[in-house]
Amino acid sequence: MLLTISTTVRPATDLGFLLHKHPDRVQEFGQSYGTARVFYPEAGEERCTAALMLDVDPVRLVRSRGRSTPDYALGQYVNDRPYAASSLLAVALADVFRTARTGRCDSRPELAAGPIPLEITLPVLPCRGGPEMAHRFFEPLGWTVEAQAVPLDEGFPEWGDSRYVRLSLRGEVRLADALNHLYVLLPVLDDAKHYWIASDEVDKLIRAGESWLAAHPDRSLITRRYLGRRRALARTAFARLAELGDDVEEDLEPPVEEDPAADPGPTADAPSSEPAGELPAVPAGELPAVSAGEAPGERDAAPKRPLNVLRREAVLGALAESGAHSVIDLGCGSGQLVGALLDRPEFTKVAGVDVSAQALAIAARRLRLDRMPDRRRERLRLFQGALTYTDDRFAGYDAAVLMEVVEHVDPPRLNALERVVFGAARPGHVIVTTPNAEYNVRYDFLEGMRHPDHRFEWTRAQFQAWAAGVCREYGYHVAFRPVGDDDPELGPPTQMALFGRGSAANAGGGDD
Repeated sequence: MLLTISTTVRPATDLGFLLHKHPDRVQEFGQSYGTARVFYPEAGEERCTAALMLDVDPVRLVRSRGRSTPDYALGQYVNDRPYAASSLLAVALADVFRTARTGRCDSRPELAAGPIPLEITLPVLPCRGGPEMAHRFFEPLGWTVEAQAVPLDEGFPEWGDSRYVRLSLRGEVRLADALNHLYVLLPVLDDAKHYWIASDEVDKLIRAGESWLAAHPDRSLITRRYLGRRRALARTAFARLAELGDDVEEDLEPPVEEDPAADPGPTADAPSSEPAGELPAVPAGELPAVSAGEAPGERDAAPKRPLNVLRREAVLGALAESGAHSVIDLGCGSGQLVGALLDRPEFTKVAGVDVSAQALAIAARRLRLDRMPDRRRERLRLFQGALTYTDDRFAGYDAAVLMEVVEHVDPPRLNALERVVFGAARPGHVIVTTPNAEYNVRYDFLEGMRHPDHRFEWTRAQFQAWAAGVCREYGYHVAFRPVGDDDPELGPPTQMALFGRGSAANAGGGDD
């Protein structure tokens, strides 16, 4: 199977630096099921192409399967796995381009950090649902998609099309994001994996999708396909996505979506991974049975509201109590809070700032900036900026919001953020929310922190100590509020601090 990545950025040979693979050499990487090779069919100043070719040994692939795997006899050896891009290629891509997927490139850091012109081709890709599914999954990520169905036999067109497509992607995309798009969406389009789907797949999905999955309109379908429709893992993934920021509005158990490519039965290359005691997913429209450990009637109860919705409502409520009319969202992400502020006429001046140009582009699309009425547009300002550097554009607002932002800052840089927000911008009110590390034990399958980009997560005592230090240094006072279910032992999942420069009575209530 073959994957090619081309660019026309000048000099195009810088692609070798971004991929950490030299254009003058053919490199081999052993896999448990074959050999991956990286080489460059073309490498010039104007255009450069890197190719990843995966040579799959079907005998080694069978021998790598567990002893408990069902025996499909000849089907184990004669299938499309050596030829069609699938989870095998995704795993090889993750191994071969491990550093490139992180976006790190010491030789060309600016090039690695921004979008570049890319063209990606996959000659044969299994695609359950046909070419339209490739358009549905890749186009919201900024790609121009060409997906052509491969006929069963070109000599007999009346036989119709196969389930395979020839896929070409073109767009201005950051290379690390492009690789992570492929890593997640190749097995999603195939709707199968060659390995057992365990709980660590949730972490893999969150790491690879952290910059784009939460804002994808088909995130629910992508998540369920990636996790083999295992409901317990999907619920955990939705909870984790809701923790990434203010980008997900699904309940922890979203309604089952109709998947036109769904296959109700196991396939020869992807045996069911449902462990004993867990019920398989049901087709759309059927009433799901009560899952293991679920009390009768529990499904009839009102669905639990997502934490990100509760967090946004808590912030909006605190802003309303403060009497602020101008608000700046520092670290606005894809603009959910900005949109909610614009929906309330009492906020006459709204700004959103983020260090990520991609996040701002997503925010502009989500807010329909190009079609926004003039009166609404006049109240809004979106711009790029770093919260650890003084910026005059941050000043002049009644209130500032840092919603799930501080934990993404390296601890040595926190002092710089404090100086910028509380010292230089100095709004009348500052609202800060951050995860409560003590609550993490309540999340199934969570290993480590809630997000791979978190530099730290505070306990309640640590958060309150930090806030007290800010108050002493910059002349603010602070009150605290829980967000989400307030566990009597562990506290809430999200903790919120309300800073004010006026009298403590106007800080929004709560305990000092």
